[in-house]
Amino acid sequence: MDTRYLQGFVAVCEHGSFADAARRLNLTPAALAARIRSLEHEVGTALVARAGRRARPTEAGLRILERARDLVKQARDLQAIANSEERLGELRLGVATSTLAELTPAVLEALYRLHPDLRIQVASGASTWLFGRVVSRDLDAALIVQPEHGLPKGFEWRAIKRERLVLLAPPGTPEDADPLRLLQERPLLRFDRELRGGQIAESWMRRNRIVPRERLEVDMLDTIAYLVAAGLGVALVPDWAPAWLARLGIVRLALPGRPPSRDMGVFWDDNGANVRLLRTIHEVALDFVRQPRVRKG
Repeated sequence: MDTRYLQGFVAVCEHGSFADAARRLNLTPAALAARIRSLEHEVGTALVARAGRRARPTEAGLRILERARDLVKQARDLQAIANSEERLGELRLGVATSTLAELTPAVLEALYRLHPDLRIQVASGASTWLFGRVVSRDLDAALIVQPEHGLPKGFEWRAIKRERLVLLAPPGTPEDADPLRLLQERPLLRFDRELRGGQIAESWMRRNRIVPRERLEVDMLDTIAYLVAAGLGVALVPDWAPAWLARLGIVRLALPGRPPSRDMGVFWDDNGANVRLLRTIHEVALDFVRQPRVRKG
């Protein structure tokens, strides 16, 4: 059985359409459909049902989906192991959007310096989405917020840094300004409460009985930063990219007492073929975080 047929089947099930799955695999929809037909002929039953432009696994398809995922991953691992003396092959790395400004470029630079021939495929998104992609073995590892509900068996998460909650204020704000007063007087650019950082901020404001003048709610930290830099309000967010924020002229104000935090780290499948490389990601990320950085701006 050709594992490419299984790869096509898994992609169709995950994307819900032949067109989207074909784009992911760099195939035409017709070529992908031919692979699925060949697979169905080999197993002797229909695996995918079409309804208009959508596609879903049949009952038989659902029964083999997890096993098919595992076989595709095992085939990829075998290839990586067989070629480990010559090259590392491809690394599929997920990165939380909040790591794009500082941490991700530093990690990629270090990996390419250590392994010039390494091919890296990067996917960005919310931590919860990336967590699922690693668990389903679509990604080898991800830089994400610490999972809230524990880890599946065979997976590992290692911390890189702790990001305390801070208040971002527009350029020109006095650095000794009272953050509590600013939260009450200035419009709030709220971090999405569906995300861990936004939930932490909301809980902190409730505990401190702060009722903000909410202007809008955004799910991207870099977008919030640009809005703060433009003078549209203040934001209560994890301190995720201090050097980059300083270059925008944004003033970061510490909160009183012991503000809450979130932990960022690396999450990976500990049974994969590239575990040594994944541990290297953790090491180079730690090295970057520990480096003293001079404020610019």
